[in-house]
Amino acid sequence: MTQRLHDILARHEADILREWMREQMKVLRSELIREDELRQQSTDFLRLLLEALRSGDETDISGARWSDVRAFLGKISASRAVQGFSPSQTATFVFSLKQPVFARLRSDAKTADDLAENTWRVTTLLDSLGLYTTEVFQKSREEIIVRQQEEMLELSTPVVTLWDGVLALPLIGTLDSQRTQSVMESLLQRIVETESDIAIIDITGVPTVDTLTAQHLLKTITAARLMGADCIISGIRPQIAQTIVHLGVNLADISTKASLADAFALALRRSGTTVTRTVAPL
Repeated sequence: MTQRLHDILARHEADILREWMREQMKVLRSELIREDELRQQSTDFLRLLLEALRSGDETDISGARWSDVRAFLGKISASRAVQGFSPSQTATFVFSLKQPVFARLRSDAKTADDLAENTWRVTTLLDSLGLYTTEVFQKSREEIIVRQQEEMLELSTPVVTLWDGVLALPLIGTLDSQRTQSVMESLLQRIVETESDIAIIDITGVPTVDTLTAQHLLKTITAARLMGADCIISGIRPQIAQTIVHLGVNLADISTKASLADAFALALRRSGTTVTRTVAPL
């Protein structure tokens, strides 16, 4: 049966390709993919499909005979996830092949049973390939989202050098466990690289401080101290100060300042540096 299916598709390959392209272009925007690129992908897929059908009776796509087809669909799905295709647009690559194939099966069928058997076989096969394409697409999209989140975390936690031996870590947004880990790693890495002994953690951009946020801050400060760097917290606004007192968070042994400028001045004094204002000559 698989060989007969192969023969039917091979005999009408050109017509199937032409009609398949027409079906795909109905749902794909020209800015997503060029027609010549889509035609090449469709041609390559038909060739791989025919090779898999010719190799034996097995139509289970998890088998070794379908490895090249799976690899090809996986490559297309991953690239379309990057290019901005939707899941339905990606799945259409396989599912839109049904209509032209069914038309050829009807024209070549000798009996109703023959048509039913071939139609069911093609339906099962293309459904499996279409679902595989969607699964790979979703996995690729999830990987892209995770990677973008990691990049945003890195961008949102810059560690800058304010002075020789003085680092600043301005925090913006809410602190959660994942972000705290990123903050801690970035700060500790910079402490090692610059051999700094003072780190200013500025929380001016942190909207609220709750018990969990305070615990994350204390963990970061403890880790920095273990690396030999003292920490100063800046950006303590009145409402945050009240919240910290209400929560019973103990910051007695940690220097705190209302602004980054005040924290920087304290860091300079601790490092033995004096800044003198001079008047430029006229």
